[in-house]
Amino acid sequence: MVIRGLGELCITAGLVLLLFVTYELWGTGRYTEQQQSRLGDELAKSWRSPRVTTEKVKLGKGLAMIRIPRLGPKYRFVVIEGVDVADLRKGPGHYPGTALPGQVGNFVVSGHRTTYSAPFNRVGELRAGDEILIDTRAEQFRYRVTGRKIVKPTAVDVTAPVPEHPGRKPTERLLTLTTCHPKYSAAERMIIFAELAAETRRAAATGK
Repeated sequence: MVIRGLGELCITAGLVLLLFVTYELWGTGRYTEQQQSRLGDELAKSWRSPRVTTEKVKLGKGLAMIRIPRLGPKYRFVVIEGVDVADLRKGPGHYPGTALPGQVGNFVVSGHRTTYSAPFNRVGELRAGDEILIDTRAEQFRYRVTGRKIVKPTAVDVTAPVPEHPGRKPTERLLTLTTCHPKYSAAERMIIFAELAAETRRAAATGK
C-alpha cells in the first residue's frame, strides 16, 4: 500500500509539473502574443496620427519595432517602454533613462530568453556584422552587432551611455540588448553590443 501510494503521488506530481511547464512555455507566450497584437495596433495608429513633438511614450506602451534578419523574416516585436515585470511580459522593454533609438548614447533593450514568447531566445546566434533594425514613426535605424559578452547580473555598467564606462560622455549611437543566461536561468546576463550603421526615412507611417 505504501509503495502504491508513493507511486500515485509521483504520478500526480509529474502531472502538476507537466501542467506548469506547459503554462510557462505556451500559456505565457499566448499572453505576450495578445499584448503584442494590441500594442502593435496602437503603435500603428499613433504613427498614422499627426505628430506630437512633445509627446512622451508612457510606461507599458509601445515605443518602436525591433526586427533581426538573422532570426528570420517573421521576427518582429513591439519594444515596450519600461522593464518592470509587467512590461517585459508584453515584450522586449526599453530601459527608461537610456538613449532613444538613433540618439547619441546607449539605447538599451531587455527581453525574456524563455517564457512570454521569449523574444531574445536566439540572440546568442548573433554575430559581428549582423543587423538589428529599429523602426520608429519616421525613421529606420540599422544597428550592426559589434560584440557579445556574458556578465553577472550586478554588472549594470553595460547599460551606461558608454557601456562599461560609467561617467564617460557618449559620442556614438549605440544599442545594447540584455537577456538572461544561460537559458532557464538568471545566474548571468548575455549582452549584445551594436552600433548605428545607417539611418533612413521610412515611407508614410503605416506601422509596417
